[in-house]
Amino acid sequence: MERPFKILGIQQIAIGGLDKEKLKKFWVDLLGLSVVGTFKSERENVDEDILKLGKDPYAVEVDIMQPLDPEKSPKVHIPPLNHIGLWVDNIEVAVEWLTKQGVRFAPGGIRVGASGHKVAFIHPKSNEEFPFSGEGVLIELVQAPDDVINALK
Repeated sequence: MERPFKILGIQQIAIGGLDKEKLKKFWVDLLGLSVVGTFKSERENVDEDILKLGKDPYAVEVDIMQPLDPEKSPKVHIPPLNHIGLWVDNIEVAVEWLTKQGVRFAPGGIRVGASGHKVAFIHPKSNEEFPFSGEGVLIELVQAPDDVINALK
């Protein structure tokens, strides 16, 4: 099947838990990843640290997240492996084409994510109107910057 875009590689994995400091102790102190940013959003019920594994443009982001309120949705700690992000060379074309193929996207459309890139989320569950999904996995499409596109194409 010919498609008008290319998935280039893994951009991120996002891991949730009730205690971000415990996650940080493991991922930063014990495994040695670097903290490169933070993000907090009441709307998304998240307090996250953005970590980096590897070197640009081949770096993979590891987001460690805890909910601001564990009783509210979205519950970023359930499941603990919250989502996987994939670099895409043209997010607008990808979302339009995938939608026409019957892929279900989560509400919110294309927007700017925590790291400043355009993002869109493929829903973890399909429905009658959109029979294709992440089959239980939330998948984030992330617009790759030029250096990543040039390195990974």
